[in-house]
Amino acid sequence: MHSAIEAVSTVSYITTGDRQVLHIHEQTVIMRGLICGPKLAACGMVLSTWGVIMLAMLGIFFTTHSAVLIEDVPLTEEDIQQNNIQRIYDLYNKVGYNCFIAAAIYVLFGALSCCQMRLNKQKEYLVH
Repeated sequence: MHSAIEAVSTVSYITTGDRQVLHIHEQTVIMRGLICGPKLAACGMVLSTWGVIMLAMLGIFFTTHSAVLIEDVPLTEEDIQQNNIQRIYDLYNKVGYNCFIAAAIYVLFGALSCCQMRLNKQKEYLVH
């Protein structure tokens, strides 16, 4: 069962004498693309905004090799014993890039939530 409705117009021509008059009749059909309600869409926007901010900041801190985040870098015993600084910096950068990728995914979900909010607003203005 679909809950959203949009208006679609059909066109018909009526000939009166030497003139052809255009008549538009409105019909209702099922709106496509509406997946969630307005509250869930708003919640998705809030969570996406927070996720983008948090993950972007973490990505920045990881790519600048913040010492506070050393526990979150996937180091092995070999990395620590070999004292290979470049390998540790590469792992920091890898984790930072993963944070940026996750932030980009949150941007996509935020855009989807924004579209859902707009579709729900359009649904409010339709007469059914």
